[in-house]
Amino acid sequence: MAVDDARLRELVLMRKVRDRIDREYARPLDVEALARGVHMSAGHLSRRFRETYGESPYAYLMTRRIERAMALLRRGDLSVTEVCFAVGCSSLGTFSTRFSELVGVPPSVYRERAATVEGIPSFQAKQVIRPIRNREAPRPDADLT
Repeated sequence: MAVDDARLRELVLMRKVRDRIDREYARPLDVEALARGVHMSAGHLSRRFRETYGESPYAYLMTRRIERAMALLRRGDLSVTEVCFAVGCSSLGTFSTRFSELVGVPPSVYRERAATVEGIPSFQAKQVIRPIRNREAPRPDADLT
């Protein structure tokens, strides 16, 4: 029973970390700061988070940032650079690279294509505009044969 209680407490802590990332994605967050918030070492937090959610805290944070960036790019009133900083990224190059890995196209191309989902039912549009988690998107020029 003690093992179950310990695992349950750990799951509660992982949920706190995930909730903090969801709330504070636009703030400067790193694994060390997240770990301090739940009184764990950064390595232990990373291992447990990956076991619980299937990806590292950093990958989860970047997915949240990219999802928010996608929404801001669809609105069309901010530049790619403004969106990058609005979602908490400090490097346009890193933001663009990670965006391209998750979405399959650079942010500027995504913004141009976003207008094409207008008029499509939202449940179908989500399949088109959602970032790919836990694997990289295929490159648009990749040979799929």
